[in-house]
This record gives sequence, structure tokens and C-alpha cells, in this order.
Amino acid sequence: MFENLTEKLNRTFKNLRGYGKLSEKNIQDALKEVRMALLEADVHFRVVRQFIESIQQRTLGREVMESLTPAQHVIKIVNDELVALMGGQAGRLSFSGRPPSAIMLMGLQGSGKTTTAGKLARYLVQQGRRPILVPADVYRPAAIDQIAALAAQLGVPAYAPSGKEDPVEICRNAVVRASAMGGDTLLLDTAGRLHIDDTLMSELKRIKNDIKPGNTLFVADAMSGQDAVNVASSFHEQVGIDGVILTKLDGDARGGVALSIRAVIGVPILFVGVGEKLDALEVFHPDRMASRILGMGDMLSLIEKAQEVFDEKQALQMEKKLRKTQFTLEDFRDQLRQVRKMGSLEDILGMIPGMGKLKGLSAGVPMEAELNRTEAIINSMTVKERHNPQILNASRRRRIAAGSGTTVQDVNRLVKNYTQSLKMLKRMQKKSFRGMGSFPM
Repeated sequence: MFENLTEKLNRTFKNLRGYGKLSEKNIQDALKEVRMALLEADVHFRVVRQFIESIQQRTLGREVMESLTPAQHVIKIVNDELVALMGGQAGRLSFSGRPPSAIMLMGLQGSGKTTTAGKLARYLVQQGRRPILVPADVYRPAAIDQIAALAAQLGVPAYAPSGKEDPVEICRNAVVRASAMGGDTLLLDTAGRLHIDDTLMSELKRIKNDIKPGNTLFVADAMSGQDAVNVASSFHEQVGIDGVILTKLDGDARGGVALSIRAVIGVPILFVGVGEKLDALEVFHPDRMASRILGMGDMLSLIEKAQEVFDEKQALQMEKKLRKTQFTLEDFRDQLRQVRKMGSLEDILGMIPGMGKLKGLSAGVPMEAELNRTEAIINSMTVKERHNPQILNASRRRRIAAGSGTTVQDVNRLVKNYTQSLKMLKRMQKKSFRGMGSFPM
């Protein structure tokens, strides 16, 4: 996400850092480049104009011109304004009043509402709530079956319509049944509709007036650009929106919707979808997103992902093995699998400050393909070989290469890298013990 914008902004800031002291012309030239980068990222033109004006007022003042590090000051101002543009602080779902609380999802067809309902259910379970999926889409074939399948996958209940209920009745009956189904939060998955379809928009209003959901959320496809902003604005005018969920943000290299929608319609982005799996939903933090856009990483989100994926006991066991240099190829494979649960390697690198430049290709091979190949090689080994790579003679290496669909050279490279890493661990252990010996016990 934001790949093109990040690249252009970094280029602009790199040029600024080349000046010891900034003149008004330097700043004006840089702001022209920032303006073009934002417009090319499909940010709404009125938002760009206001954004540049806000930065201009601050950068041309004494705060920057008399600073010892003027370029860094400009970057800080741009960061601050980006955070403000996207809402300042992360928005929150509202769960006030007596349960069940309802969350109503609406948007265009194909925006990803049903999958988002499943992702949101998983998120709510992690927050200690008891969600119930409610299929209020009676128009799309298999929509009700899809909700039932998602509920089964997540282990949460789903309301099963009788087949004679209209969407308003489905939502109303789900409220009545919620307590008996053991839930405290209803996720109302409404049908996709155009904002110019008066009949279906009227249906949304009736659901909202009848159920009075605590949260009415618009699900927008980030890939649709400014169309998503315009449609969200129309939905807000006709029905009322409390927040936005952006889907497919991982596939949008521009990211203009994320920078426009809050400023245009005045409601916060609450979540972003960053993949197809049910765990690929992130809370939208404006400060973290601004940091990603400026290529400064997002360590807090990375830590949260790691805490969610890694088992504490397993981590302690691994630490003991590393201390004793008993780290086997099997351990390496297990750690590789844990890391991949956090998302693609490119996404992870994008969250680490200064590592974004490594995204893309590694020795001409995409990173994900390299990881797949490494795991395939280790899987093709016997348990004995994984624990003792020294026994890997030429015939064993040929067998492993054939079994993993790789070459003997690939197997040799993996074993060599592993052996070198183990030697480095042993050297580090010896140094640490020598260092301990110099202190009184």
C-alpha cells in the first residue's frame, strides 16, 4: 500500500536533505513535488489543496527557516499534517446501551462486505465480545450460505433466516434471538447496492430506524479510488455513516482513498483490510499510517502482530536452544512458518524503519518464492537430516533437490547459510561467556 506515494515523497525529502539551509524557493519546489505526488496517488484535489496550504503556512515560518535541521523539520510537519488529515487518533466502535449492540455494514456490490463481516467477527472475539453474523442480503445467490460458512470457520453463531423474511425482518428477528444464541453483538451484512437505487437505499434506512445500530459502517473498496469517496459521501447523506472500513488496501499502491475519505465526509476510517484471510484486518491508526507513508515503518503494528502469532512458551524454548546453539533446520522451518503467519515478508519489511528499500526482489527472486523454496527443501529432508545436516552427502542432496523441485545448488546454499549462522551463534556465545568472566561473581 502507498508504494508509489512513499517512493515519490522519499525522493523529494532526500533532495531537501541535500541543502544545509533551506530557502523559500527550496520549500516551494518541494511542496510542488508533494502536491503532484498526492494528486498522482488519487487524493481528492480539494484535500490536496488544503493539505499543501496547511504545510505552507508552517514551513515558511521561523520554525523551519531558523532550524538547525530544516529538512527534518519539514518532514515532521508533513507527518503531523498527514496524521491530522486522517483523523488524528484511531476511531473506536461504540457499544453503549443494552445488548445486543448492532453493527450495520453497507456499501456497493463487490466491496467485500461479507468477508469483512467475518474478519470483524474474528476481531470482536479477540476483544472478548460474542458476535453473531446476520445475513441480511436476500438478493445475492449463496450470500446466506457464505455467512453460514464463515460462522462455522470462526466458531461463532449465525442467524438462519426462514426464507420468508425480508432484510428488515431478518435483522429484527436476529435482535430478538440474540440472547438465546449467546451473543452480545450483531453483525448485519446488508446487500450491496448503488447509492442511486432509491428502493434499496430506503431499505437501509428502514433497517437503521428499526434496529438503531450502535455503528453504521460503510465498506469501501480502496481500489476504486475517488469513486469510493463519492459513493461514501452519498451514503452518508442518505443513511448516515459512523465510520468506514477500507478493503483491499494492500492491493492499492496509490492509497488516495485513505487520505481523502476522512477529510471529505468527516467520519473516521476504523479498519483496513490488508489481505484475503480472516486475520487480515487492522485497526486504522492515523499516526502509524502516516509513518508508513513516509517510509518510516510501523514498529507498533509489527509488535502487535508478533504478539498475536508467537507462542510465549515456544519462544522461551527457542531462546534456550539458541543459547545452547542447538538450533536445527527443523527449528528454522518452524520459525519461518510463525513469521509467515504475520503476513507477507514484504509487508513485514515495510513496517521496519529503513527496511522498506529491501522490498521487492532478492537476488532476482521474489522474497515469498525464496521462502517457499527454503521450506520445500527442509520438508524434503528426513528428521535425522534436519537435526544433523553434516550427514548430507551428494546422493542425499540430489534426493532432497528432486523432492523439493529445486536444484542441488539451492540445497547447498541453504545448508551453507545455516552452517555459517550456527558458527556465528557459537562465536557470540564464547564472547558472552568471556565477558561474564571479567566481572566479579
